[in-house]
This record gives sequence, structure tokens and C-alpha cells, in this order.
Amino acid sequence: MTNTRFTALAQTLPATVPFVGPEAQERAMGKDFRARLGANENIFGPSPKAIAAMQDASDGIWMYGDPESYDLRHALAEFHEIPPQNIVVGEGIDGLLGYLARLVIEPGDTVVTSQGAYPTFNYHVAGFGGVLHMVPYKNDHEDLDALMRKAADVDAKLVYFANPDNPMGTWVSGDSIVAALDNLPEDTLLVLDEAYVEFAPEGTAAEVDIEDPRLIRMRTFSKAYGMAGARVGYALGARDLIRNFEKIRNHFGMNRAAQTAALAALADANWLADTNEKVVQARAEIDGIAHANGLTTLPSATNFVAIDCGRDGAYAKAVLDGLVQRGVFVRMPFVAPQNRCIRVSCGPSEFLQILADEMPKVLADLG
Repeated sequence: MTNTRFTALAQTLPATVPFVGPEAQERAMGKDFRARLGANENIFGPSPKAIAAMQDASDGIWMYGDPESYDLRHALAEFHEIPPQNIVVGEGIDGLLGYLARLVIEPGDTVVTSQGAYPTFNYHVAGFGGVLHMVPYKNDHEDLDALMRKAADVDAKLVYFANPDNPMGTWVSGDSIVAALDNLPEDTLLVLDEAYVEFAPEGTAAEVDIEDPRLIRMRTFSKAYGMAGARVGYALGARDLIRNFEKIRNHFGMNRAAQTAALAALADANWLADTNEKVVQARAEIDGIAHANGLTTLPSATNFVAIDCGRDGAYAKAVLDGLVQRGVFVRMPFVAPQNRCIRVSCGPSEFLQILADEMPKVLADLG
């Protein structure tokens, strides 16, 4: 009998995933959720034009997807008014974060992020032997100034910052990010995750020259465009940085039909505007449900709302468990004090009505 000779690094890592999917929970419970409100998916769905484009592309699914994502990159270049050479397309932001870690991180390299921020980034950094340094949130916001100071203290190669933030839904102005770049240490790259920026107020996106070598911006079709299952994301950055992705990315990783659908979604500005209106309405509905039950919410610039349960993480976890048992899938932040909250995705009124019906029962059971 032979044994697979895993790398020394792989042998130190836990066999786990950053998130337990709702499907796994449904299998464990032996029943489906009645309201899927926990994964920050855009439950309102993609543009019908994107669905039609994907259906039309199905006859050609025997072909590999364009490894250069030529049409999509050029459409994105026109949309952002930058050259296509400043864009790389990948399998969602998750895939691009993995490629970035592979490109930059060697064992022992230091990386700075917020304690409790998006765990998939940490997963990729750990997978390449990086050393993570965590900075606490400040007033339920990622602390941009503290992140910069920590990066200088530990000579970080990467600093991760999401704007708007997941899991809290809070945000800072784009001008704040531009100003913070002046405090970014030399040879440190700011990873600016803008997955939710289409939902955010005007002025949230950082207005930075595309050739500025200090940052890379991550965007996705998973959130506002409603295509989480298609796995289409892209990164915007200086031409030399983007060119280096060609050395390590999976060139045939992009689904052919998904690329076609993303093109159609990008062109349907009316659908995006309509989705944003629905999200604003849903945030108000979630806020109303929270207040009707004696709870509060955090201001959100995303397609989810953090409901403050008013006590500690153990109580919030009990609220979450009660909702899950009653068929309502929600999630919560992982780190105190943010874990006093549960996180509820925006969705149609029929889903939110289930939450409204079940929340008082859960709270009554907890006493």
C-alpha cells in the first residue's frame, strides 16, 4: 500500500470550507428551507436577457469557453472606460482571490485583514502558507486606518478591505480609500473587494487611476447581477499586475454560457436599476421586521442587513438556530462583538413574510 505524499503545508491545514452551504444544512435536516435568506445571493434573479443568452449558448456548450474572455473583457473595458488589458476575468471573486494569493504569497509572507471579514480570502492565504494578521472592526466598520498601520508594522504583502463590507453591510466613502492609500506601505498591495458596490450610495467606489500599482479592485456578477451560480468575477488593476495573472490562472476555467450571460447582464442597465429598487425595499422590510420584534439593524449598502439581536453571540446563535429549525436560512458574523448580529439577505416579500412570521416565535421560545 502506498501513501499520497502531501505537501508539508497541506498536512497542516484543516479539511474544511469557509462556509457550510445551505444544501448541506438541508441534507442534515432532511428538508428544504422555506426561505433562503443567508447566502447573500440576489434572490430577485438575473436579467431575463442573461437567462436567454445562457439558454441560446447551450447548443455550443460542447466548446470550451474563450480562454481570453475576449468579448466580456472588452465589454467591461467599455463599461469602465479603461483598456481591456487592465481586466482579468475569473471564477468569481473567490477564484480571483485564490489566483492572487498564488501569484503573491509564499510561505511566511504576511497579510493583513479584518478580524471577522470575508473568510474565503483567509482560506486562500493559508493555502499558500501566508501568515494572517487580524485587525478588529471599529464601530462595526472595517478600520481602514488601523489596517494600514498594521500593514506597516508587519511588512504585509497584501491588505484586504471590502467596501461595502461583508458581513456587516457597512461602508466608507471612496474618498476615504483614496486618502488611505497615502498610508499604504511601499510594495504592499491593497485588495479592494467591491462585490456589493452596485448597491452602495454614489461616491462609495474609489476613483483611482487604473494604472495605480497600489491596489487591485475585485468585482462580480454574483450579487447585483444575480448570477452567483454562474461564477463570473473580474479584477481591475494596473496592466503589469493583470498581465501576471496569465502565468498562473486556469485559462479554461470560465464557463462558456456564463460568459455569454454576463455580457447580456452587463448590457441590461434597466434590470440592474430595478433590482436596486427591490433591494432598497427589502432592506426596509427587514428593518421593519427587526423593529417589530424589539431589535435594531445596522445601516446597509448591500443586499443584506445585519440585525442586532441586542445581546451576545450565544444569544444571536440561538436566534439563528431557531430560525433555521423553522425553515429560514440565515447566517451570522463569526467574531465578537459583531456576532451579536444575524445577517439576512434581501429577497421577495413572500420570503421576508416567512421571516416575519417565525421571528417572534423564535424570540418567544428564547424568553
